[in-house]
Amino acid sequence: QVQLVESGGGLVQAGGSLRLSCAAPPFMLDYYNIGWFRQAPGKERQGVSCVSASDGSTYYADSVKGRFTISRDNGKNTVYLQMNSLKPEDTAVYYCAAENKYLHCSVSRREYDYWGQGTQVTVSS
Repeated sequence: QVQLVESGGGLVQAGGSLRLSCAAPPFMLDYYNIGWFRQAPGKERQGVSCVSASDGSTYYADSVKGRFTISRDNGKNTVYLQMNSLKPEDTAVYYCAAENKYLHCSVSRREYDYWGQGTQVTVSS
C-alpha cells in the first residue's frame, strides 16, 4: 500500500504563510510526479501545483501563481508547498498525490494514482 502523508496545515490570518509537507515512500520522487490539490466545502477538488520527477519542472494554477512554491527534497522523500500571501479563498483541505509518470506533470486529478489523507488549511479574514 503506497502511503502519502501530508502535514503542516492549520489556521492562519490572511496575508500569512504556511508550508505543507508531503512525505512519500523511499525513491517515489525519483519516478513519480507529485501534485498538490485542494478541495473546499461544496466544491470539486482542483489542482494547485505539481512537480515533475524527471527534471523538477513545475506547474501552478493561475489562482496561486506568484504566491505558492512547490519544491522537493528527494533525499528526504518529501515535497513541500510553501504558501505565502494566503487569502480566505485558499481555505480548503489540501492533498498531495502521486502520478505514475516521469515527464510533464499534470494537475488533472484523474491522472493521479495515490493520494494522501489531506490536511486542513483555514485562512481567516
